[in-house]
Amino acid sequence: MATFRKNGDRWVAEVCVNGIRKSKTKDTKAEAKSWAAQAEIDFAELVDGFNTTITFNDVFIRYANEVSEKKKGAQWEIVRLKMFARFAIAGVRLVDLRRENFDQYIDDRLVTVQASSVNRELNLMSHCLTQARRWRLMDHNPMTDLKRPKNPPHRDRRIFDKEIEALLVVLRYSEQSEVRQQQQRVAVAFLFAIETAMRLGEICSLVADNVDLEARTAFLPDTKNGTSRTVPLSREAVRLLNRLRPWPERGAILGVSSKTVTTLFARAVGLAGIDDLVFHDSRHEGTTRLAGKLPNVLDLARVTGHKDIKQLMTYYNKTAAELAMQLD
Repeated sequence: MATFRKNGDRWVAEVCVNGIRKSKTKDTKAEAKSWAAQAEIDFAELVDGFNTTITFNDVFIRYANEVSEKKKGAQWEIVRLKMFARFAIAGVRLVDLRRENFDQYIDDRLVTVQASSVNRELNLMSHCLTQARRWRLMDHNPMTDLKRPKNPPHRDRRIFDKEIEALLVVLRYSEQSEVRQQQQRVAVAFLFAIETAMRLGEICSLVADNVDLEARTAFLPDTKNGTSRTVPLSREAVRLLNRLRPWPERGAILGVSSKTVTTLFARAVGLAGIDDLVFHDSRHEGTTRLAGKLPNVLDLARVTGHKDIKQLMTYYNKTAAELAMQLD
């Protein structure tokens, strides 16, 4: 079905078939009608009941508009879906899409990003294909038997006390000074993350109404895995939160965005001369330390929010020396 509307002195024709919209601006209404008629003919060219003009990029666009925007991770998906348009696979018609197209995409992407990033992008493409089949735009799965790149092993970086001390110096944090500057708040976030094993996003979104100091708990209504959880707080964790007082009546207690924390922390790591350390390593370190206090892995999972108990094997990372001491 074609529609027409005037835009200034020109005419815009729009054709929509199977949820895919195409539009064109012409000088006259007659030209707009002519283009629309041809577009509808093109749409009508079907192979095995499927439109031959629809490309993978058409699916990306529709998926972004109808599916991604309803998700928690909408921004990440929409950015990636737009990025896909730069690669040859986006221009391939759905009826022509084959595993070889994905093989080429993998080879092209591995030049600039790691395997884990490529696999996340392939997961998104796979979701797009699943939705395309639900939209009855195709009936085959070109990703069947696709050989994906192997993910690198999970990071198991421990953080040593000397590194923590060096970072606190660079961030100008001490127990004697008030916490006023952003970099000092980053230091508190870092120490709090090690104490609680909370993710950076969870720390940056923590608000006063969700903290119960009497019960020593922090309620997280919206976590990475899509569920809420209540984190028990040690006395040290409570003390660190109190260092951030006065807490705002509205907004997050920390008062610093996750992007700013990441930037300032990375700068501090460089100035401290520390190699291969990122803020998220604090979650691994925190979970490792909690494992020593909570020998029951189910209790540990309740604190950290892990759904897959096997994943905790990555974080339960005592050194060989620590294990040797337990043997005596």
